[in-house]
Amino acid sequence: MSKKPGLGDKAPDFKLPDDSGTIRTLKSFAGKKLVLYFYPKDDTSGCTKEAIDFNGLKREFEKAGAVVVGVSPDSSASHVAFKSKHKLNLDLVSDEAKCMLEAYGVWTEKSMYGRTYMGVERTTFLIGRDGRIAAVWNKVKVADHAAAVLAATRALQ
Repeated sequence: MSKKPGLGDKAPDFKLPDDSGTIRTLKSFAGKKLVLYFYPKDDTSGCTKEAIDFNGLKREFEKAGAVVVGVSPDSSASHVAFKSKHKLNLDLVSDEAKCMLEAYGVWTEKSMYGRTYMGVERTTFLIGRDGRIAAVWNKVKVADHAAAVLAATRALQ
């Protein structure tokens, strides 16, 4: 398990396919603010609500000079089905090997009902135009989260 990057740290680079099969890297978003939201699994209740909330604010994020990208260990095919089912217009990146999840420190040991397992800790990073971490939301609660991230994105120069 890697340590999470903190405020002011250079954002870890990545090279992963999005839902269309296009390879995305940190440099793909150069000159823009980037919201990376890490979520556990496509088409589960909390992850669906979070994606719908970010999707509903997509134009506002674009006006603020930002791109929103969701990241999970699901396959690109899973992302395609998830987007289609919920009419999402967000980029979703697939990290089946968990390289990016590890680099951002969000692949962690979790426990539920006395059972421990490895999984994604719901976390959002706001990366500035300079490629540095400008804000981090740990152990995200979905309600009102996308709006809070938008407010921070608007405040970031």
